[in-house]
Amino acid sequence: MSFNPELCRNESEVESKLIVQYLLPQLGYSPDEWYQEIAFGSIRLDFLAFATQVTPIVLNANFPLSVVLEAKHPNQNLDKHIRRLKHYLNSLNVKYGLLTNGKKFKIYENVQNNIELVFQCDGKNIDTEIDNIKALIGRDSLIKKSLKNFPELSNQSNTINKQLIHADNTSLKTNAVQVKFKSAQIINGAYEDENSLEQTEQELNRLEQLYNLSLKENKQNTMKIIAIYHNKGGVGKTTVAVNLAAALSQKGKRVLLIDIDSQANTTFATGLLKFQFEEDDDLKDKNVYHLLKSGEFDFIPDIVRKSQYFNNPELDVIPSHITLIDGQSTLNKIAAAKSRLITKLKRVETNYDIVIIDTPPSRDYYAEVALITTDYLIIPSDLKPFANQGLPTVLNFIKEADEYRELIGKQPINLLGVLASKISTNSKFLQYTFPKQRDVITERYNLPLMETVIYDRTALSECMNQVIHTDDLEYPDPKSIIKYAELKTSAQMSAEEFEVLAMEVLQRIVG
Repeated sequence: MSFNPELCRNESEVESKLIVQYLLPQLGYSPDEWYQEIAFGSIRLDFLAFATQVTPIVLNANFPLSVVLEAKHPNQNLDKHIRRLKHYLNSLNVKYGLLTNGKKFKIYENVQNNIELVFQCDGKNIDTEIDNIKALIGRDSLIKKSLKNFPELSNQSNTINKQLIHADNTSLKTNAVQVKFKSAQIINGAYEDENSLEQTEQELNRLEQLYNLSLKENKQNTMKIIAIYHNKGGVGKTTVAVNLAAALSQKGKRVLLIDIDSQANTTFATGLLKFQFEEDDDLKDKNVYHLLKSGEFDFIPDIVRKSQYFNNPELDVIPSHITLIDGQSTLNKIAAAKSRLITKLKRVETNYDIVIIDTPPSRDYYAEVALITTDYLIIPSDLKPFANQGLPTVLNFIKEADEYRELIGKQPINLLGVLASKISTNSKFLQYTFPKQRDVITERYNLPLMETVIYDRTALSECMNQVIHTDDLEYPDPKSIIKYAELKTSAQMSAEEFEVLAMEVLQRIVG
């Protein structure tokens, strides 16, 4: 993976293309270990990355194991921001700070309440200098520097780390970074108990035993792919896709959200359509179509974006674009394109726990790709007659996809069930009509029905239609229902419904 500074035309692109898509992964920071647009009182940081996952974030001796990253517009002089960076590092007790505008790249070290320039290079040379950058502010480098006074503990930790590379146990990995973080806190003086180091060594020994047990669990923890599909529009498909992704992310799952619908509703809902004018459209040349078109280029790390202020933590999103409509004829001529998403997801299967695909409400090429790729299927439905009449067509489409899946060696689609969504909260409706609607799904169509119900509440539309005003322009600023519920108590019931849905899905796909 390489970086081209010419691709960064504004501050937003420096953040997304340099820091999020290139730099943080290169330095070894996972999405659980860095935060964007994070505030501490009057201080607001572009990015704060930790050597280990820290939840909740508190101002204490943990901060020497972190680095502040500040992104500026390509035309800005970085030297004008040194004083503010110094204030950030001193106030938060952070060891390293990075300033970049894409064209220039500077790293400063906090030395006795003063900051010193310890590295600089041009953006065009960042690929050749990445090892030097890792040595200063890479995740592993920060941990090693903190453990340098305890070589025995460090060696033991490194041995377990090598084992954990081959383990796929999220709980075990979380415990491991917590123990390593604790050992670093000992060095930073967070613990005064002289027995803390001995206790940490004992915990590392316990982790090694747990590692051996974790090997038996690997098969249960592989990446799972879930498609959200119905050929009837207006049944809450995108609402389910984006908020289920947010709820799963809140539960600690690493989620990739793929928008494969030319309407790009998921792309909009996750805050990626910020541009007002066509010339600012930065999605047209890097979206899900390009993922399918080429087998040699445009892999998932090249296309993926971070959702914009949509959730906490933000989600990884493969965006869509209206030009997908024009691309179907081209893709139809490429035999390998139908299974290309499978191949490219295989390359990142260790990066994500769950992939959610939002599909078009039709039987088009992109819906077929989604059904060929997925492991599981959820059919959202308002259970009304028009939606029900489309269910036989959905079942036939699943059968056709399964025929192709058999040819390429994939198991049939696992149907999790019909999800009742956009359901009225009217008490009489729920008492008399809704039970009959549910019975129709199981009795007439012989389809499984999910236990969770997503009700039609005002908060679900409000969270997607938030806006911000800048000068004379209005920009969409959508929020997940999970994040919106932190701001509006009226959204809490909807947020709880998606949390219940996330739990039901996890129980079904892991069991």
